[in-house]
Order: sequence, then structure tokens, then C-alpha cells
Amino acid sequence: MDTDDEFRIDPPHRELLDQILDKWSLSVLNELCERPCRFNELRRAIPQVTQKSLTSTLRRLERNGVVEREVVSTRPVAVRYRITPLGKTLRPPIDVLLAWASQNMPAITHARDAFDTREEESGP
Repeated sequence: MDTDDEFRIDPPHRELLDQILDKWSLSVLNELCERPCRFNELRRAIPQVTQKSLTSTLRRLERNGVVEREVVSTRPVAVRYRITPLGKTLRPPIDVLLAWASQNMPAITHARDAFDTREEESGP
């Protein structure tokens, strides 16, 4: 990201933000902030996510260093996921974004409605 007055998101930053702020990552991170979870615990906690999407999300988060995978030596062998110290540092900025969204949702809803009305009036 550029430090000048110009707002620019460089490709590596964009890729990281896309991966951390995608459809399922925030839900996974939210669960793992509470406690370490096994894969099926995450599936139950986020029932809308498919097995394939959850697997992919966990791999991306692990690759970025915000989640770690631990093999638990039980019978049968289990895998537990937990948030890393780096992952915990995501909580404050995400909380700020969520607070901004909550605070501004009425204005955003109004803007969306106005846009949709203009679109409907102008036709295809």
C-alpha cells in the first residue's frame, strides 16, 4: 500500500485482503478466535459452508499464517485448527470495519434503494 496521499492497493495486498475478507474466512476466523476447532466442529458452526469451501478457506488462512493446523494423536487421528498470534491481530481492524458497516448501514441501504430505483426507471 502506498504511503502518499494517493490511495492505492498493491497486488500483494489486494490478494491478501481478498483471501482474508472472502465469503467464509471471517466466519472461520470468528469461530477460531473463540477456541480451537476440529474440521467438523467448524462445519457445524458454519452450516452454510460446503466441505470443499471450508477446506479451501482453511488452507488459504494457513498459508497466510493466520491459522495453524495441528494433528492430534488420537484414535482415529484428528486435526484441530487454531488461530495464530498473527491471526489474532486481525480482530481489531475487522472490528473497526464491522462497526463502520453497522453505523453506516442506514445510509448504505438508502443509497442502494435510490440506485435501484434509478436503474428501474431508466430500464434496460
